[in-house]
Amino acid sequence: MGKLTDPRQIRRMILLCAAVYFTSYISRINFGALILEIVRAEGYSKPAVSLAVTVSFVTYGTGQLVSGWLGDRIDPRRLIFAGLLGAAGTNLLIPLCPGPGTMAAVWGVNGFLQAMLWPPLVRIMTELFTEEVYRRASVRVSWGSSFGTIAVYLTAPLCILWSGWRSMFFAASAICAAAAFVWLLYSGKAETCPARDHSRHEGPESPRTERLPAGMLALLLGIMAAIVCQGALRDGVTTWMPSFIAETYRLGNTVSILTGVVLPVFSIVCFQLALWLYDRKVQNELLLAGFIFFAGVLCAVCLRLTASYQAALSIALSAALTGCMHGVNLMLICMIPPHFAGYGNVSTISGLLNACTYIGSALSAWAAAFLAEHFGWNAVLTAWAAAALLGAALCLSLARRWESLRIR
Repeated sequence: MGKLTDPRQIRRMILLCAAVYFTSYISRINFGALILEIVRAEGYSKPAVSLAVTVSFVTYGTGQLVSGWLGDRIDPRRLIFAGLLGAAGTNLLIPLCPGPGTMAAVWGVNGFLQAMLWPPLVRIMTELFTEEVYRRASVRVSWGSSFGTIAVYLTAPLCILWSGWRSMFFAASAICAAAAFVWLLYSGKAETCPARDHSRHEGPESPRTERLPAGMLALLLGIMAAIVCQGALRDGVTTWMPSFIAETYRLGNTVSILTGVVLPVFSIVCFQLALWLYDRKVQNELLLAGFIFFAGVLCAVCLRLTASYQAALSIALSAALTGCMHGVNLMLICMIPPHFAGYGNVSTISGLLNACTYIGSALSAWAAAFLAEHFGWNAVLTAWAAAALLGAALCLSLARRWESLRIR
């Protein structure tokens, strides 16, 4: 299958992929944005409600492995349609749940269904776009997560004030259902990816199917460990920053939720800055990720040292920390999988790496609640700084080996 050359088709496909990712975020992080309000309105404990977020991170990570494998073997467009339609159903069910245990079960299913989106998207973009267009598309599609986060944190307070937290999930359900059918209708107009037959070879142009070299497999394990740190920070800060701000500075729930809008604004800037550095200065994904991780260390340490001084400073440092992690995400989750296109397993590698993000997310969701409940927010901030330092050490120590082994 050839690359797209028509600029209109390229723009349409980038827009569709970004819309899918945007929809994924408004129907996945909405629960985290509403935790404090659910605790207040329903009288549940914070750890009981946060269990749903932890379970969804686990099922999302597990689903990445399944989706990555399936995405290399069946039509990825259908996989994305199924994921969006399923997420519409689970968001519809959350307001009807009688307790936090049922919420955790339903949100766990939501996490698994949401996992059907990213690995197939990466395969579609890798096969339809040239290398240069893919890099640009990765940033534009990643913006979908930032704009989705902005949408959630802007609309959550309005929903709470006007009609209660449940309306947020009803709205997300409707948007998911609409996006599913828009995707099904318009994604086929570009000459996208049919199911791949792994049982036969089609000559010298077909993907290689031999095993990856042992050195690469060992290297991937180190990359996966760094991605766990990135996931713990990116989603840990995004999920718990509103609670940290509310409890540290005695702000109301709606005001603290609105502060979450600042995080994705920084992330958009960091996506673009990371791509500029990659194109112009550092063409080694792990080396650049290590530098960005270290910038995250500085943000986390400053946040720990200045916590409780001024809300605006804490919000800015939290936003800078998550922005750094989005830059790391661009390098490790978006830029690494295309190097494996020659082996015909882009979706599999993408799912494997993205699964590691949500191992970190699941650990962070539970650990932050536990540390905040028993030791206070300073313990959480210290843990975030340690995770960023470990990620920097892993990436910088593996950068030279990746340069010699990566598949160009």
